[in-house]
Amino acid sequence: MSGLRPGQRAPEIDAVSTQGERWVLSQQRGLCTVIYFFPKAFTPGCTAETKMFRDNYVELMLAGANLVGVSTDDERTQCDFASSTRAPFPILPDAGRKICKDYDVLWPILGVAQRYTFVVGPGLVIDSVFHHELQVGRHRDDVLRRVNELFKRDNLAGGATVPSYRLR
Repeated sequence: MSGLRPGQRAPEIDAVSTQGERWVLSQQRGLCTVIYFFPKAFTPGCTAETKMFRDNYVELMLAGANLVGVSTDDERTQCDFASSTRAPFPILPDAGRKICKDYDVLWPILGVAQRYTFVVGPGLVIDSVFHHELQVGRHRDDVLRRVNELFKRDNLAGGATVPSYRLR
């Protein structure tokens, strides 16, 4: 289990994404940033999870959330995977395992990422941590639920009303 917990500072991430651009966690703006770690590109569970996030990407964006995927695959594999799943969000290669080590999500012996998802708020503070190895849909459900709660909290705090659409 990852040693990182809600309330702790998230480690900085600075890497080139599958979109060919430098992606830096501290430069993300908006309500929050969702970082999902997955074991291996092109495996059934990881493909399903990435497609679930793809299918809900617009809802996350409308709420002000950023989304990025990370695995220990190399850059070429990640680019091919992002293309094959039509992921509209960046996916970061972590062949050197630095990001996965910083987030304490590596499987011992296997050296691939465990299925963890972090919701990181402003100031790089971890808001939520989700871990479901086999129930890949629960990550998406947990993320949508939490982003929806954060969206409502931030928008109702100023007396605004929540739009009639639901995140899901």
